Amino acid sequence: MLMQQKIAFALIISIVTTGIISFTLISVNIGFQEKFIITWLRFWLMGYTVVTPAILFIGPKVQLFVNYLFKESSLEQSD
Repeated sequence: MLMQQKIAFALIISIVTTGIISFTLISVNIGFQEKFIITWLRFWLMGYTVVTPAILFIGPKVQLFVNYLFKESSLEQSD
């Protein structure tokens, strides 16, 4: 995957996941009050600014670990 694709993926997946998680947590904890949308958007932005770099920097390490796990798994199955 090209670097541009990785960056685009990180930006899009972090928008989706932080949006879903922040919406769920805000709605459960404070409910649909008068300032729900403003509160949700504020926390969504905070989550987004944390998650996007995490996906970009931690994601490749996680991918290597998953590749390692499945490589080991495929070797065990072939024995």
